[in-house]
Amino acid sequence: MGGDPFHGGGKHFHSQFDPEWRIMADWVAGAKVRRTPSSVAVRIIQTNAAGDDSTVIDPESNKVVGTISDIAIPHGVVGAPDGSQIYITNESMHSLDIVDARTLRVKRRIPLSGRPNNVAVTGDGSKVYVAIMEMPGSVDIIDVASMTNVKTLPVNGAIHNVYVTPDSRYAVAGSIQTRTINVIDTRTDELAWELEMSSGIRPMTFDTKADGSTRSIFVQLSGFHGFAVVDFDKREEVARIEHPAVPGEEAHLDGLQGAPAHGLAVSPDGKMLWSTSKVYSHVYIHSLPDLQEIGRVFVGQHPEWITFTPDGKRAYIGAAGDNVTYAVDAIKMETIAKIPVGQVPKRIAMVRMALD
Repeated sequence: MGGDPFHGGGKHFHSQFDPEWRIMADWVAGAKVRRTPSSVAVRIIQTNAAGDDSTVIDPESNKVVGTISDIAIPHGVVGAPDGSQIYITNESMHSLDIVDARTLRVKRRIPLSGRPNNVAVTGDGSKVYVAIMEMPGSVDIIDVASMTNVKTLPVNGAIHNVYVTPDSRYAVAGSIQTRTINVIDTRTDELAWELEMSSGIRPMTFDTKADGSTRSIFVQLSGFHGFAVVDFDKREEVARIEHPAVPGEEAHLDGLQGAPAHGLAVSPDGKMLWSTSKVYSHVYIHSLPDLQEIGRVFVGQHPEWITFTPDGKRAYIGAAGDNVTYAVDAIKMETIAKIPVGQVPKRIAMVRMALD
């Protein structure tokens, strides 16, 4: 978008979900336009599952540059695409807490229908989906413009994690209890289809086709040391990859909480799939789309979720057993920093944050 890429004039956009593109489109449509921060920086936010805070890391320096406090038992975290605010699910208050990106203070708490787990936002920033970890199962849908909980959508099973696909066409929610992947159409906010797996649904991520639509769901499962591959169009499991033992590394079987593998992410260029192992304290790296293992990196005790910088040069992984976030050179596949954070760091996200 934005015209001929070889033409020197005009602004060029990578996709229609670029925050500046969305603001321009809203203006053309006559919508009320929110102020866009003039200065936005990339930050890594590490939630600390056994604490009442989340740690803000600058990936340029790999130093802690801030703390988001006053959220007891923070679970999931995601940033508004325009950098204005951060969404953190608050397990203790059953709320979605909206944090001002400039001040790092909670500016609003939106009541939810039950105890929340993970959270996701659409590419245009208009809606937030919240996993509700209570039976019989639901996903709360938040309208960002009005900052209200506009719908509680019944789904199959208490929801641990929810994600929005890269093209924002679907929200995908997984239940541990019912072993079910629930796929929600974001245009109608109704359940489109569901798929029962062999065991509980843990972290998920996606790869895409050339047109940006979803090709596969990669999903970690309760009790399985690896991940499964679901063909999105066929709506069926088509492969399963088990992580092999790491020579010379002792297997850690205590405190797995039913999830020997509990962190999964596709690199921004779509060429690598990273999967953490709590059993062997490593992240396993596979090439895409052929799923050949191409590397492993030691990332501490009980490594959890993974996120990348937008350029894909660095990955960040919370090591829950060490109270450390690992910074990994994603090209050289080696650790470059160990950043002390809070108690039991698990969920992690790259966000863009306003500085002005």
